[in-house]
Amino acid sequence: MSFEHLPDKQARRAQELYESFRSAFDADLRAMAELLASKPDNKLFGETEFELRDMVHQVGAKALQAAAQQRKKGGM
Repeated sequence: MSFEHLPDKQARRAQELYESFRSAFDADLRAMAELLASKPDNKLFGETEFELRDMVHQVGAKALQAAAQQRKKGGM
């Protein structure tokens, strides 16, 4: 993945975050795929939609935590 549109320092930080996200979120993405694959077409919306939304919110929270930890370690 390229972050050419960002200044060099931000591009390096974005690349570091992206790499940490890929491994950290793999299990979450698999769980989302399993959830969606396990539901028939007529059950994708409604309760499943809310379950998926909650999972996505959890991934977003992990992303914020990772970014905050990177800053504590001397990142941007």
